[in-house]
Amino acid sequence: MSTSVWPPLPREQLLREEEASTVIPESEPSDLRLTAQARELEWLLDSLQDTLASLRAGLEECVALLAPREPGSTLVLSSSRSDSLKGFVTRVGTRIVRGDMHLKMHGLPVSKGFTSYRLTLAPSDAANTLVLGQLVEVRNLLDRSLDVVDVSTWTGDAKDASFISGQLRLLSENIQEARLALRGTESLGRPASPSATGWADNPVDPSLFEPALPENLSFYLSVSEAALHLQLRTLESPDAPAASLTGFDFRSRLAVAIGAGPRTPAHDEADAVVAYRGESVRVRDRVRVESQDPSLMAMMAKLAALEHNVALARRTLDVVMGKEET
Repeated sequence: MSTSVWPPLPREQLLREEEASTVIPESEPSDLRLTAQARELEWLLDSLQDTLASLRAGLEECVALLAPREPGSTLVLSSSRSDSLKGFVTRVGTRIVRGDMHLKMHGLPVSKGFTSYRLTLAPSDAANTLVLGQLVEVRNLLDRSLDVVDVSTWTGDAKDASFISGQLRLLSENIQEARLALRGTESLGRPASPSATGWADNPVDPSLFEPALPENLSFYLSVSEAALHLQLRTLESPDAPAASLTGFDFRSRLAVAIGAGPRTPAHDEADAVVAYRGESVRVRDRVRVESQDPSLMAMMAKLAALEHNVALARRTLDVVMGKEET
């Protein structure tokens, strides 16, 4: 498709019009003469203010998804192919405020009136709750990102291309770190290694539970791929005899021998000895489950879109500024 002017203009007049559209007339002072690239840069910096306003709106939506609003998000926790774990937890903002779980794991007694061990998460007050450190980090990064946008819009020099470029780089880093924090460092699809001892390095406060968390039970809750990832482990001394059902009576042992009773599940941490609460322990039994959190999934998708938009703005600004791509 082409456009033509009728009646046609002489070539000399066309050249004069093109020159007038790209530079300031000669009558203006020399310090006001702008090249076409400088004008494009000025226009781009103005348009980036609209982009920053859109980014601010997206970041505020992410903050709202993580706001501590009642009744919160109630998430089911259930082992897929066994009755090892059945229950739920309720997340409000960055905190777990309620939880009720029934466990069938080797080394745990049976609660009175139940066929499993019941573990209730019942914090006594708001100051003594189970806090998800990854979500706290995400919230802090979102606050920093909003500060960057505000400085770029109101405080700093919006006409300074180098300043805006630096602010966009900082914004990109904060959003990327927030998204990676939601992804987490562990996944159910990847077997845990003996060196992955986050559960041992950050033990939960036993007083958050009713009854108090047993000394031989490790409770570790984290965020992985925008889902809550719960790991439960029963522990024993490394010097304990490697019996399959230590403490069970003869009838239980006989049931196992003929294949009618439960067997100790095999896992890849059985031979690892780790330090837990100042003592060396070995993992006897382990259960890992995850529960998808719709609010965290929506936030992760929004952060990915925001990261993409910031990358486009940075790339466009670099091209207009004449920077080489790195």
